[in-house]
Amino acid sequence: MVNETTPGHDERLRDLEASAFRTGRTLAEHSEQLERISDQQSTAFGNIDSLANAIGAPGDRSITARLDGIERLLIAMARAQGIDPDTIDD
Repeated sequence: MVNETTPGHDERLRDLEASAFRTGRTLAEHSEQLERISDQQSTAFGNIDSLANAIGAPGDRSITARLDGIERLLIAMARAQGIDPDTIDD
């Protein structure tokens, strides 16, 4: 039978506990970062929705449809001024 209180066993157990503590702390830090990112994304998407609602009636069209409409308008304006839209840099 192996004596579980040998110095090698105590050092290994201490190393494992330290590793588990560091891993737990790292996971907690990552969790906090993910929460901040999620909050930032919610704010950003809220801002996009507000801008989209300013462009047209709320819920009237999707953001993609609104952006497509803006693009068509800008192309038409460029053509009306004699500018070839294909020559404009993105």
